[in-house]
Amino acid sequence: MGIVGGGASAVCLLDALSRHEDVPRSVTVFDPSAHLWRGRAYQPDSAVLRVNAPPEDMTVRAGDPAHFARWLTAREVVLGAQPDHVDARSGIPFPPRALYGDYLEQCARSALTRLAALGSRIQLVREAVTELVREDGSLLAYTADRAAFALDHVVLCVGTGVPADPHGLAGAPGFVADPYPVVRQLAGIGQRDRVVVLGSGLTAVDVVLSLTAAGHTGEVVLASRRGVLPGIRQRPVEHELRFFTAAHFRTMAARGERLSLDEAVALMRTELSAAGSRFDTVTREIAAGGAEEPVARLRRQLGMVDDPDPGLRILQRAVPDTGPDVWPLLPEQDRTRLLRDHYRTIMSLCCPMPPASAATLLQQAESGRLHVLRGLERIDPGPAGGFRVRGGDGVRHADVVVNAVSPPAHRVPPAAAALIDSLTGRGLASRHPRGGLAVARATSGLRTGGGTDRRIYALGDLAAGSLFFTFGVPSLVDRAVDIADAVRRDAARSTVGSADSMQPV
Repeated sequence: MGIVGGGASAVCLLDALSRHEDVPRSVTVFDPSAHLWRGRAYQPDSAVLRVNAPPEDMTVRAGDPAHFARWLTAREVVLGAQPDHVDARSGIPFPPRALYGDYLEQCARSALTRLAALGSRIQLVREAVTELVREDGSLLAYTADRAAFALDHVVLCVGTGVPADPHGLAGAPGFVADPYPVVRQLAGIGQRDRVVVLGSGLTAVDVVLSLTAAGHTGEVVLASRRGVLPGIRQRPVEHELRFFTAAHFRTMAARGERLSLDEAVALMRTELSAAGSRFDTVTREIAAGGAEEPVARLRRQLGMVDDPDPGLRILQRAVPDTGPDVWPLLPEQDRTRLLRDHYRTIMSLCCPMPPASAATLLQQAESGRLHVLRGLERIDPGPAGGFRVRGGDGVRHADVVVNAVSPPAHRVPPAAAALIDSLTGRGLASRHPRGGLAVARATSGLRTGGGTDRRIYALGDLAAGSLFFTFGVPSLVDRAVDIADAVRRDAARSTVGSADSMQPV
């Protein structure tokens, strides 16, 4: 088996593979990055950058939500250190992302050790895969130096791409194309420089937190079309989904049934009502996302950390846990409508920031150092240096522009472009109209005109066109289990003599 990429998704997959006695004969991981197992998000960086989810949503172990929490506790016992990452408002631990990268590294090593003990031959190849071909019934992966590796199955874990460059600013003096790692990328910003941050999501929040921690005193502007800041995570409440469940929607899929968006909303209404939540509380929050003044919304949501209504917490649980199972049942026009009208706001609510981060943003805004610009139209390099920022309130000047927008819509990281081109060019994969590659919901196997491939799979952002909410750790864990099970089934099928590697769509 080959795993192309060695970030968080690969760690989830390795753990899923290692939890079963029937393991692949060999596991080869291809990744040239300097920080194996950490990906782009969890590399060594400033301690001010925290994970945005509670420990139970960061575990890589399927069915064991306390796995990461136990790791944190064990680390504290060994080091004799008291944790300083518990959010005072919500009571949730939000450890530094670099520390979470340590957890990923240890989980990867443990999984590889278990796989080896169960009979897998382990190989780490510190090269990128640039080409994948079928030859004589096998898959051949070629690296950049043209070394060839024969594989039975391949899982593409290529991670997320770098931020898009919608204003064509690459190479302009003062333009930071990618803010990570912030300790290096933001180090050249002067203390009093006027900074415009492209975007208003979690990456933009990271930039503000980093500049604030470094003592920056100049104006910072978060500039985007809609100016929707991430929501704020509330104090946890216990709730187990009863109606809007993955099992319910998987049963529907198995029966060949469909589901309209209105029917899905009605089922969510039932879920909220059974939990004692007012449905209009959630719908008002969604409607207010792009309409409410951003700082006013920030202030209001910070005051809702202890809100007794569980509605937003239920939505935050249901979207990542159940969204991928609802999505394939919806008609195409409903998917398009949801993405067009509500996607940004739903993501802002379901990928919330810690209250401590929100408090820092609010403090900076009330001091006059932070502003949110909605209606961004254009940013151009200035004739005498710096940048001209055009928005709904006219033209303003910036000394530095930091790019914190999402990766390009096609969802293919530049480093994986040659590999994806080789797959699509040979008919082994097809691009999805909404980005990435077309995959089957049940297995994450690549889909082409001939069916679903039982040998090649995509895990993570590369599957975002076909699936919904592919980037959270719980989603990665769920999809990793699906892939591990599918690989075991295909290996058993091959053992009894079936050479067919495609199944009908």
